[in-house]
Amino acid sequence: MKKIVSALLVGLLAVGLTACGSGTGENAGSPQEGGSNKIKVGATAVPHAEILNEVVKPILAKENVEMEVVLFQDFVLPNTQLAEKQIDANFFQHTPWLENTKKEKGLDLVEVAGVHIEPMGIYSNKSKAYKDLNSLPANAKVAITSAQTEHGRVLALLEKAGLLKLKDGVGMNGSVADIVEKKIELVELEPAMLPRSIDDNAVDLALINSNFAVQAGLNPTKDAIFLEEGKDNPYVNVLVARPDNKDSEAIQKLAKAITSPEVQKFIEEKYKGDFLFVGQMN
Repeated sequence: MKKIVSALLVGLLAVGLTACGSGTGENAGSPQEGGSNKIKVGATAVPHAEILNEVVKPILAKENVEMEVVLFQDFVLPNTQLAEKQIDANFFQHTPWLENTKKEKGLDLVEVAGVHIEPMGIYSNKSKAYKDLNSLPANAKVAITSAQTEHGRVLALLEKAGLLKLKDGVGMNGSVADIVEKKIELVELEPAMLPRSIDDNAVDLALINSNFAVQAGLNPTKDAIFLEEGKDNPYVNVLVARPDNKDSEAIQKLAKAITSPEVQKFIEEKYKGDFLFVGQMN
């Protein structure tokens, strides 16, 4: 009888050790009470990673949230890795890009906060140094992004600048097929190649988003011949998460920090009008 009782006790002890000691249950990885919440946020370099590392990270540290910024060089992986739960949030894209990506790839992602706007500008070839659009030659070559999802924005800016005309009513939803009249020749390039295109004689002008312009040493407010207005601009860069974690304490603290007065001050002082602060939690 004693042998039977001893065997039962050993078995119960083994079960208890398995349940308590492995840490592989559904609560594995959860922060202990009073411990640090750890989150990974995907971002592109300028200004997103700079904002996160220089301003947001210190704010979150005071809120007991440890943030790791994962740097990306493209506009595809930050969304797919977020959907696959390899990262917890991302900050690199504007709303139209997010919505188009969700539709094309079937991703379930949500906006958590709107942070800033990166105005698109028209820049001159440096060697030709056009001072205004009236000095352009006939059929001037203009480099635009090859990303189809950006064409509506690009063409709307070119129409506003008087370089082409679109079908009535298309607004920012136009495509190359909607051009009814133009004074220029369009050349499509990868977005990151656009700043480089104005360093040679391949094109006369290039339409460049402010993040790429700043990385290339351009000052949008001074160097752009024609600059997109910030008012009523739908291309707000947003903090994005998943439906399953958007309301978590760490993500909500991140959203509050990234829309804070500290971030507004950083954007205004560091970028001096190149990027426009919005700061709105969704």
